[in-house]
Amino acid sequence: MLIGEVSRRAGISARMLRHYDAVGLVSPTGRTDGGYRDYSPADIRRLFHVEALRSLGLSLRDLRRALDEPDATPADLVGDLIASTQERIARDEELLRRLRHVHDGGPTEWTEVLRIVALMRGLESDDASRRQRSALAAGDDTTTPGRLLAETVLGEADPHVAGALRWALQRSAEGALHVLGPALDSPEAQTRRRAVTAIAELDGDEAATLLTGALDHPDPAVRGPAALALGARGDARAVPVLVGLVVAGVHDVEAAETLGRLARERGTVDRIADLLADELGRRGTESDARLRLVQSLAEIPGSAADRALQALTGDPDRRVALTAAAIRETRAARHAGGVSGPARPPGRR
Repeated sequence: MLIGEVSRRAGISARMLRHYDAVGLVSPTGRTDGGYRDYSPADIRRLFHVEALRSLGLSLRDLRRALDEPDATPADLVGDLIASTQERIARDEELLRRLRHVHDGGPTEWTEVLRIVALMRGLESDDASRRQRSALAAGDDTTTPGRLLAETVLGEADPHVAGALRWALQRSAEGALHVLGPALDSPEAQTRRRAVTAIAELDGDEAATLLTGALDHPDPAVRGPAALALGARGDARAVPVLVGLVVAGVHDVEAAETLGRLARERGTVDRIADLLADELGRRGTESDARLRLVQSLAEIPGSAADRALQALTGDPDRRVALTAAAIRETRAARHAGGVSGPARPPGRR
């Protein structure tokens, strides 16, 4: 069968057939008396094999392996094809990510496009000092895309760079929470913690809503920072989680101080004192946890805390009893002197 007829029946251009012949992929086994290519039935079958495999995306090199190398199994070839396709998709996704960041910057001039591209390169540098400088520069430019900064902070391990990025986010937060919010449920623990730390430093109702939802998060490393941030904003919904931090001994001093501020500022003094006292009763022989709880009562003003401390002076745990007595003594002296404020227990910073 001559090349023109093969082209017509197979739907393959004559130019492509000549290319297959030139690279040795499908060469006609015969020639006419006039020197024209003459394809045999076996050549046609090979041609259709080539076209079928090409539809999968195999390169010419892989096509030749599939057809001519007996040790090239279909599974191996398809596996190679999967790997190369994944690499291509990753490159395309990276390009898409970069284009979105440029678009988020709302550029009107090519100089703005070049500025954002330069910023991305700086933030992706292997040099931590360069990443930090880029983050600080981004903070000075309030047009920096917040999504770019948010995505970068989620992957940043260096604490100094991460701090600079969070500072920049406070100044260019547009779109950042659309990235940080979903990251609270990331399968990666570090990503979740970086997300809640960044959200905690952002102002606004949307950030507060995300932090409130995080109070019920299954990861205590998300719940704790969310509660501390909300408590610092005067949100009493953080109280149960803050008490849990005291019990666990995680950021317990900061949690106790936050509980004290909430008690003085939000009219929740009796509720907080009662929660701490209830936890003391539930902790049984957990001496360290009970000691932290009684120390936290020192931060809480009012009669409910006084009653709890009075009861604890007779506690069978000597450390708890002595600490409660010392706090009561300090509180009494402060009241006698007309001084208001929390009474610091022994050992409390």
